[in-house]
Amino acid sequence: MNRNCIVGFTGLTFAAMSALLFGVAGASAAITIATVPVGNAGNAADTTGFGAVGYGYNIGKYDVTAGQYTAFLNAVAATDTNALYNTSMAATDLGSGITRNGVSGGYIYTVDPSMTNRPVNYVSFWDSTRFANWLANGQPTGAQGPGTTETGTYALTPTAIANNTVTRSGSSWAVTSEDEWYKAAYYKGGSENAGYWLYATQSNATPGNNLADPSGNNANYYTGVGPYPIDGTHYTTIVGQFANSGSAYGTFDQNGNVFQWNEAIISGAWRGVRGGSVGNDNNTLQSGSRYINFPSNDFVDVGFRVSQVPEPTSLAVLALGVVALGSRRRVTR
Repeated sequence: MNRNCIVGFTGLTFAAMSALLFGVAGASAAITIATVPVGNAGNAADTTGFGAVGYGYNIGKYDVTAGQYTAFLNAVAATDTNALYNTSMAATDLGSGITRNGVSGGYIYTVDPSMTNRPVNYVSFWDSTRFANWLANGQPTGAQGPGTTETGTYALTPTAIANNTVTRSGSSWAVTSEDEWYKAAYYKGGSENAGYWLYATQSNATPGNNLADPSGNNANYYTGVGPYPIDGTHYTTIVGQFANSGSAYGTFDQNGNVFQWNEAIISGAWRGVRGGSVGNDNNTLQSGSRYINFPSNDFVDVGFRVSQVPEPTSLAVLALGVVALGSRRRVTR
């Protein structure tokens, strides 16, 4: 396995950096994660070796947004013992527009209205798993710990975190597995042997990045030409803004905006990220591009998406519905 360093945020000066459902302004509120079903269970893997999933599942239609993450913070991070909040989130150009006020024990979080429906960033893999646990536990309000953030889909013990051995348990909300993410992004759907696209926009042609183009096959990434960023002073775009550029299953922004964590444990110390970002070129968007990051790192161009495996009785219904219907590195195979 070869690893070659890549530079994040091509064309962006690092000195400048040193759903769609509920807006949140300083109060904990229940959130809804919009999902789409991914069927064709038992599909073949791509030539890269990824994408085969033997069960039906639901996946987030969009990245987890700043508004949704703010609700999470207000529910469990009044003290923030596990550093779920990064002060870099406060920026409305390169951050998530999430600010924190008050003192430990009484922290209150607010999100800038212009950022509510943009993807959250500056989140580590552990932040993402704690968000998934919170969803799995029914979005409780209370201190971080068992029953809120540390148990649920993931048993987040200090030893397991230190050794990077945490894995999914049970059928509930989770950070996407690598194969779940890959299939939802690139698989053509419709049968168990449908094949794969090169990009998560149902295309083998390089996407554009034009917000005004209604024809599809666009993503928020760095092309080296034209306006940058493409949405005023905001580097990320509103999730789903490229309305005609979804995957075959109806997910949006699996290419561009922010890289997304997945559960893959790679070479012991790393977790997987995929999808490219606003600061990287089209090569990072492609199905053959696989990246890794230390799970404790939180970066300007990394966010996450969640999935949900229905309970066995729900899986039968899903099947019927389908019939009816600073140190990120690139890993090369």
